[in-house]
Amino acid sequence: MSQLMNQDDFRTALENAIKGKSANKAPFSVAWASGKLTRAHLARWAENHYHYVGPFAEYLAYVYAKMPARYIEAKDFLLQNMYEEEIGGDRHTDLLIRFAEACGTTRARVIDPENMSATTRGLQSWCYAVAMREDPIVAVAGLVVGLESQVPSIYRRQTPTLREKYKFTDEEVEFFDLHIVSDEIHGERGYQIVLAHADTPELQRRCLNICEVGAQMRLLYTTALYHDYVAKEIPLAELDMAGKDIPSAERELLQA
Repeated sequence: MSQLMNQDDFRTALENAIKGKSANKAPFSVAWASGKLTRAHLARWAENHYHYVGPFAEYLAYVYAKMPARYIEAKDFLLQNMYEEEIGGDRHTDLLIRFAEACGTTRARVIDPENMSATTRGLQSWCYAVAMREDPIVAVAGLVVGLESQVPSIYRRQTPTLREKYKFTDEEVEFFDLHIVSDEIHGERGYQIVLAHADTPELQRRCLNICEVGAQMRLLYTTALYHDYVAKEIPLAELDMAGKDIPSAERELLQA
């Protein structure tokens, strides 16, 4: 990339970097949205998901520490996001544990890192590496745009099934309702920070690349949940994957 894109073109490029790699395409997500998973499968999801999203405030804290003081709105956003995760009302991880317990697992199992898969461990490590090592604007692109902005579209497909098929109560699925709203706001603010401060062709290139990688990481993480916990009970042939263009990296994981 040799020339600086205007903000409209850059926004489109960021959206295209994520497009086609949504975790909605993963077989675990398809099985969830169609009501084929058991509560035990959902419990394994919660036990893994805790170790991805549980440290999210920590990821943001590393980015906050490196964000230039002159980017006041970016620092304010990161601080507000951390506050909402940890002390702004119910702690988000507590809401996730409430859902996990409704699925039949325990708080002790959820918080025990021995119960996360190798792929989940890889996603968590990638998030820490991005937060600690990348330029803070690039880190916002990866963590907020590439990952967090996907959440509303994922949970809008999954949450109705939790109520209608699995008969969870509103209190038990509050984790999902909250993130449909909050992460839509967070994702948009992440876009605005990246659009405003990725002000060189090189920074724009790096932001586009990390958005794509972030989307791929979440897709592979979600696919691994199917491979590790579901595939033996629900073969891929039993899922309605019609129209799902499975990326090559995910296809290789499914065939492993």
